[in-house]
Order: sequence, then C-alpha cells, then structure tokens
Amino acid sequence: MSIQKPIINTRLLINSLVISSMLGGCATTQETNQADPWEGWNRGTQEFNDDLDKAVLKPMAKGYMWITPKFVDDGITNFFSNLNDIGVMLNDLLQLKMAQGGMDAGRFLINTTAGVAGFVDVATMIDLPKHNEDFGQTLGFWGVPSGNYLVVPFMGPSSPRGVAGSVGDALMNPLTYTFVFAGGGAAVSAINGGAKAIDVTDTRADLIPTEKIVDEAAIDRYSFIKNAYQQRREYLLHDGNVPEEDQLQLEDEADTETTGIAKTNNTAPTISSDSSTLVPVTDNSQHFLDLSAPVNK
Repeated sequence: MSIQKPIINTRLLINSLVISSMLGGCATTQETNQADPWEGWNRGTQEFNDDLDKAVLKPMAKGYMWITPKFVDDGITNFFSNLNDIGVMLNDLLQLKMAQGGMDAGRFLINTTAGVAGFVDVATMIDLPKHNEDFGQTLGFWGVPSGNYLVVPFMGPSSPRGVAGSVGDALMNPLTYTFVFAGGGAAVSAINGGAKAIDVTDTRADLIPTEKIVDEAAIDRYSFIKNAYQQRREYLLHDGNVPEEDQLQLEDEADTETTGIAKTNNTAPTISSDSSTLVPVTDNSQHFLDLSAPVNK
C-alpha cells in the first residue's frame, strides 16, 4: 500500500533548518540589496538555523529514521497531517473555497474515524486529495502584502505576512489547546511538548532527501532558498496559476541575483557554443517547486 507523504505547515516553518547553510561574506549586487533589504540579518539567521540543524535536528532525525519502521513513520506523518486538515478546512472557508472546504472536512472525518485517529490516510485512498492552505495564504487572499523576505530564528524562510500567518495557524492547531481540555499541569505540558517534538523530528526526517537537491543546484544557497520559497508561496497563493507579471518579476530577481553572485565570486559565466555571448547562470530554484506543489489543487 503506497502512502503519500502530505505536506504540512510545519515543513514550511523549518524549511531552512533542513536545507540551508551559510556562505559567509558572499558579496551581492546593489540590485539584490534593494530587493532584499534585510539580507544581512537573513544570512546571519540562516547560519544560526543551519548550525542548530546540524547540532540538534539532523542527528535526532537520523536516529528517528534508524529506530522507526516505515509503517510507523508513515502513520505518524499521517496523524499530524490529519490534525493539520482542521486548519486547512478553516482557511478554505476564510478564502471562500466552500467546495474544497467540504472536501477537507470530509478528509478529516474519514481519517479520524476509519483511519484510526488519522494514522491511516483512508481519504486519499478514496480520492479525497490533500490540500495545502494556511493562514498566510488567507491573508494574501484578502490583499495583505507579503513584505520583505525574512528568515526567522527556529522557523526559517518567511515574511512579515508569513509570521502573522504562523500565529494564525498555531491558533487553529488543536494541540495548542490541549491544556484547556485536560486541565493543565506538568503532565499535559509534557505530552504537548513531546507531540510537537515528534512532529518536528518526523518532518525533519522526511525532508532529508531534499538536501542533495540544494547542494547540487545552488550557487549561493541563501539566494536559492529565498527564490524557491518566494516562488512556492506565490504558487500556493494562486493555486498554481501564478499571474504572468508576478512570475516574470520573480524570474528577473532570481536571474539578477544569480548573475551578480557569479560575477562577484569570480565564477566564470557560461559561454554559448555558437558565439562568444555570455549566458547568465541558470537559477534552478524553480525545480524545487516539484517537491512542494499543491496536490490536485
């Protein structure tokens, strides 16, 4: 039985902990600084997140993979994805996607009952697809601008709108309210903290294969991750139908950054075979969308 790994909001929050590392002292062009005014803070925070990942998260994830059978790993992923469907459903309604909201409500009910509290993704087996909606997308739907690219400690790639969205998503997560229903206390806090630790560790383990993609594709990992994050968020916000002008703007920024980095690092540009024209270095961050595109949007 093939169980698809659904994408949950936690993956977005710890994305830079998974795939980023610091290229210290890398010079950038003036255009890049204008497009990324918080670059100094962002690069330093990315280095902090990367060090945290190497020291804590990655060793935990490897140990988790070593001791956890695949069917248990799949069940844990499905369980937290099922909880996430509550927030997805609420964001569907806030974005006036009533039909999709009904589908996601059906997913939650079916997986919670027939799927044994969500450990088995029965809904996908009967062609109820997994959707990806979060409160950051809801804010974008109602016209709230994204703001500048921002790397957040312990969270990773984000933006001012993304940070506000993360707060909204936390308020939609039932684990946030376990202390209310259970009366509080140290035992409940320990259970809640343990559940979140398992969620993060499971997420980190599932994303280990993506590291090789970034290592092989990135000239400057900071720019690669930033471009991939921004393209992915635009893709999710528009349900895969990104307006042409927005797509062109993202591509222009990516090309400017990549070409500027190649020049300032004395990297030889590619020369076409039929002329002496310098060809800008290709930015491969768009291919990262294949890892995180919405399922059957």
